Amino acid sequence: MPAERLSYVVAADRRTVAGLLRDAAVSAPALAAAGHRFSSDTRLLAPGDQVRLAVRGVPWLPVRFPAVTVVDEVSPSRISTSLVRGPLHALTHLTELVDVPTGARVTDTLTWHAPVGLLGDPLVVRPLLRGVLTARAAGLTSAVAGVAGARIVVATALIDGGRLLAAQRTRPEALAGRWELPGGSVEPGEDEADAVVRECKEELGADVEPCGRLGTDLPIDAGLLRVHLARLRTGSPMPEALEHAAVRWVASSQLDALPWVDADRAVLHDLRAVLSPGLP
Repeated sequence: MPAERLSYVVAADRRTVAGLLRDAAVSAPALAAAGHRFSSDTRLLAPGDQVRLAVRGVPWLPVRFPAVTVVDEVSPSRISTSLVRGPLHALTHLTELVDVPTGARVTDTLTWHAPVGLLGDPLVVRPLLRGVLTARAAGLTSAVAGVAGARIVVATALIDGGRLLAAQRTRPEALAGRWELPGGSVEPGEDEADAVVRECKEELGADVEPCGRLGTDLPIDAGLLRVHLARLRTGSPMPEALEHAAVRWVASSQLDALPWVDADRAVLHDLRAVLSPGLP
């Protein structure tokens, strides 16, 4: 099976890089600059989401090849997609991310079955796919520079007894009635874990203990959203809706029933993984 590989280093840690790679607002303009088209129904891609592509051919074959891929996996170390409709057979795209001293090493690997034999593979398929990877790398490098110094926003995945606390927004009007993980902006000089504790006290009246990060960074209009796991401290009051319309404890099987804000929808697959066995 033929393969095309591109490896490079960008100046950000792998959680940030993974978050930018799943952001359609990064991929779409990067590929458009190279003559390709990229669209999806959601900005922050999660497993099961589909992406529609129209890939421009090599210069001597100026046509676009339509394709649809599905996201199979998203984590801080791996993002993978596979082709469900298009001109190539069994096309898969695996991105592996490793932290290095100067940032994160990104290794993209495309594998496929060549549809037109040995001649077409080096003349058409490889240049086409290499161009897609190169355009994506350029867009990612630019996006990394764009988020340097971005405001950090924390969201709290508060888990108790195998259930997650969800909070219903009251504002802004466009988001009123939708559900989210409670949280807010990290103040200057404040540690992220301390911000989680403060925000839960302000919004829920609860004392919580942060338990580590969950998933990738999530690019949002306000900056970079980072999800932290947490549990109630012994003796803490039960959470109340002090700044929300309502709060609700939900099990893994109930996650999809709520209309989540877009950024928190992107971590539902991560939440299912920790809710099923409960938080250790």
